[in-house]
Amino acid sequence: QVQLQESGPGLVKPSQTLSLTCTVSGDSITTNHLVWSWIRQPPGKGLEWMGAIGWTGSTAYSPALKSRTSISRDTSKNQISLQLTSVTPADTGVYYCALGPGISDLRAKGQGTQVTVSS
Repeated sequence: QVQLQESGPGLVKPSQTLSLTCTVSGDSITTNHLVWSWIRQPPGKGLEWMGAIGWTGSTAYSPALKSRTSISRDTSKNQISLQLTSVTPADTGVYYCALGPGISDLRAKGQGTQVTVSS
């Protein structure tokens, strides 16, 4: 059974870069055909897909966030990482890493980590 655990700072100042890490257990992030996504949920709103990285290392991003988002991986640690630049209070929310290419096709999801953007 795949398990995902997000980690990172809970508070980020406006204009700074948010960096989160997802540690995966139960399967390798390089296993054929597996796609790993980052998803977030602002307060009072629904889930928003941010982007994904596939088993080959290829990436895809939400058009709305593409200019500020970078997803990478560390295969030696079986980790997926998210960087979001130039954050604003609108980026506040719970951030999840997940197994699956999109919100409607998720096989597993981490517990999420709360991120607040505030000075």
